[in-house]
Amino acid sequence: MLRGAAVNNTERRPALHSLLRAGSGGGERYAAVAATRGRMRDLAESIRAGAHTGHTGRAITDVVNIGIGGSDLGPRLVSEALAAPDTAPRAHYAANVDPDDLAAILAPLDPATTLFVICSKSFRTEETLANALTARAWLGAGGVADGDLARHCLAVTTNLEAAAAFGIPAHHCLPLWDWVGGRYSVWSAVGLSCAIALGWDRFAALLAGAEAMDAHFASAPPADNLPMLLALLETWNCRFLGAGNHVVLPYSHRLRRLPDFLQQLTMESNGKAVTRDGAPLAGQSAPVLWGSAGTIGQHSFHQLLHQGTRRCPADIILPLAPEDPADRENHARLIANGLAQSRALVIGRSETQAREALLARGEAPAEADRLAPHLAMPGNRPHSLITFPRLTPEALGALLALYEHRTYCSAVLWDINAFDQWGVELGKEIGRQVFAVMQGDDDGAALDTGTLSLVALWKAANG
Repeated sequence: MLRGAAVNNTERRPALHSLLRAGSGGGERYAAVAATRGRMRDLAESIRAGAHTGHTGRAITDVVNIGIGGSDLGPRLVSEALAAPDTAPRAHYAANVDPDDLAAILAPLDPATTLFVICSKSFRTEETLANALTARAWLGAGGVADGDLARHCLAVTTNLEAAAAFGIPAHHCLPLWDWVGGRYSVWSAVGLSCAIALGWDRFAALLAGAEAMDAHFASAPPADNLPMLLALLETWNCRFLGAGNHVVLPYSHRLRRLPDFLQQLTMESNGKAVTRDGAPLAGQSAPVLWGSAGTIGQHSFHQLLHQGTRRCPADIILPLAPEDPADRENHARLIANGLAQSRALVIGRSETQAREALLARGEAPAEADRLAPHLAMPGNRPHSLITFPRLTPEALGALLALYEHRTYCSAVLWDINAFDQWGVELGKEIGRQVFAVMQGDDDGAALDTGTLSLVALWKAANG
């Protein structure tokens, strides 16, 4: 993978997302990466300095990223984890084609000081294009003439013709390459909204942290190789201990989007039923990944982790120090909660121990006997603790690259292709068919009677 071999064998492509964060290199691919990185830096610095303005000459205060999947989850996570929320330019993210999503974002914004970054490799992604058209109409209603649209819109795309037809000229478009999968693309121009919100130095530090993990993955022996170890644990828990799920528990509010990002990374990459050669897979592949910020989950689903019948391997993620030293006491409480959950998962509590605790608090022996089974916990619940000093750009870059490489190692162990996503494509195809029937442009002969009956319900509800 790191050498550029065609590890995506169904599409005959390499998966060279690690090249996007490399500090040096050679060849045409790296030259293109370096040139794009330079353009990203110039744009981000120009916007942050107020040199790139809206149509009235006022500085840009808000950047709205329009994308979906990898063009949304990665940049959203990075911005929320690292950007100062009250410092302009502020980054916002619209992904859902449900009009309420974009409407809620735009309601408090000023068209004169808003910039849209439209991320779509083909410039045809249905949800992204629908939101982009809504954004263009909002700008127009706010006084932005067609000739000034480029001052309020940038695109990350390879389809320059479609972007130009939309109103975005080529010099306001940044490229993507087919050797970068969407879920691995935050390091590319897809991360432009992050670079604007964070500043280039902090975005460059994110890249450097990921590059450091790339070097570790490439050189560390297996016994010390973090991505390999996580993949072996995932395989052991999934395939040999029967755990069909994996829970991620970041003890950091700023990392609350990490489970969402890792859902796509894990399940879109490794949710496969055939080997690289197309043969049926003999055992389970990717687990169902879920989770939330740690202390939130403690008052929700941690009950199942401790006493439920399902095995739920967990990653407990702990930034050990706060960003602001003034927050040390509350942050210590946060970390104490994470360490306590880890210990409880390990040691559990026997019925005997539960009965003794009940007697110590004054329960009668008969009542202690009755309640003890309800207070007992089996313990020996599998989990990992991933720690780092504090949530810096370098640490976040290393953490995301760690999970990327873990995902690839698991795919190698299971002999599957981690870099295609044909299951996603079928739904898109059918979605276009259904929409055509809803609009009266197709007679629906290719659809089943169940779907057609639901389209009829939709028509009835819409007059």
